[in-house]
Amino acid sequence: MFKSLWENVIRRSGDDVFENIRGNFLFKNLSTKELHFVTDIVHIRDFKKDEIIFHQKDAGSGMYIISKGRVAITVYDQNTSSDAANEKEALITELVSGDFFGEIALVQQNGIRSATARATEQTRLIGFFKPNLIEIIERRPSAGVKILLKLSEVLGRRLVETTDMVSDLTDQLNALKKSC
Repeated sequence: MFKSLWENVIRRSGDDVFENIRGNFLFKNLSTKELHFVTDIVHIRDFKKDEIIFHQKDAGSGMYIISKGRVAITVYDQNTSSDAANEKEALITELVSGDFFGEIALVQQNGIRSATARATEQTRLIGFFKPNLIEIIERRPSAGVKILLKLSEVLGRRLVETTDMVSDLTDQLNALKKSC
């Protein structure tokens, strides 16, 4: 029997993914029927240890939910040499099973990844891409609105957290300047 060229790279979801979808914050308010609809359109991909999921400055097309494994989110220091081999990588966070990342790509027009994502161990990800969200909005508008409201909540919360971090760093920098 002929196997799809992409079968080993990206697979459609199975029954084991339903619980991951149901437990994810973005899909929290969906009915069981809506959750099954989402489960049927997401994609599963396995990554080996140290495999790059996406690079900083890549075009973004969607988000990932960690089904199992760990993912490091890193950024490259913009103040280092323009030579890629000499760039320094800074760890932002390490995410675990149940966490999700890359969600801003669902709402950005021609979005660019702001960080690099790398599997730090054997990892299985559930991919939810912009075309998936558009399909839900078109075919199940009520479910689409529920997802978009949760997505807005997540993006707002992350913006507040980032603003707080920048404010704290500014305060620390100003205190350092005063002490010099």
